[in-house]
Amino acid sequence: MSEAPPKRPRVTRRKAPSVAAPPPTPETDGTVDLGLIGESMGFLLKRAQMAVFHDFIRTFAAADIRPAQFSVLSVIDRNPGLKQSQVSTALSIKRTNFVPLLDGLEARGLVKRKPAASDRRSHALHLTAKGVTLMEELNALWREHEQRVRDRIGPEGRVWLLDLLPRLTDLGDPSMAEDADAEAPAAKPRAARTRAPKAATPVSAAEAAKPRRAGSPRR
Repeated sequence: MSEAPPKRPRVTRRKAPSVAAPPPTPETDGTVDLGLIGESMGFLLKRAQMAVFHDFIRTFAAADIRPAQFSVLSVIDRNPGLKQSQVSTALSIKRTNFVPLLDGLEARGLVKRKPAASDRRSHALHLTAKGVTLMEELNALWREHEQRVRDRIGPEGRVWLLDLLPRLTDLGDPSMAEDADAEAPAAKPRAARTRAPKAATPVSAAEAAKPRRAGSPRR
């Protein structure tokens, strides 16, 4: 009886090492590392203000009232007879921006100017009957808007913010924030000055008649 042929050794196949997935990048997951800006209170406050203003503008769109206009109407409603300078100072609005804002409210028949009792050269501000009626509608819209903000941070968070935020206004003039993000005006190109040609020295008839030496330049 013949012997069985020897079995061939079984070759084990090694698995290729798994390649680790590359770490996520801003191109793949859409995240951006803000660095120190993400811890900046000023940056986060500005982002929060933009979000709150977006909800405000959407809420007041039907009434066609912007945040600054609502602020002016509210102050005049609570303080009838204030001068223009007093309202603009209380709201930290520059005079150059406050005057056209007030002109727009007056053109819509919401505000009227009257000579101030203490100084006839100044104007005291009052709401018209139309302005008083509109404020009732605006106050209801404001309560809706404010409730959405309160729902985000909770009643206690709102109380904390109302206590903390006024402490930051002492850091500087709030009216300067209106120009904080404005681009610096481009420098005007400096025009090149062209020099006027020198006038030729007049030559008298007697000098012109004199014979010139060889090589001497003519005047």
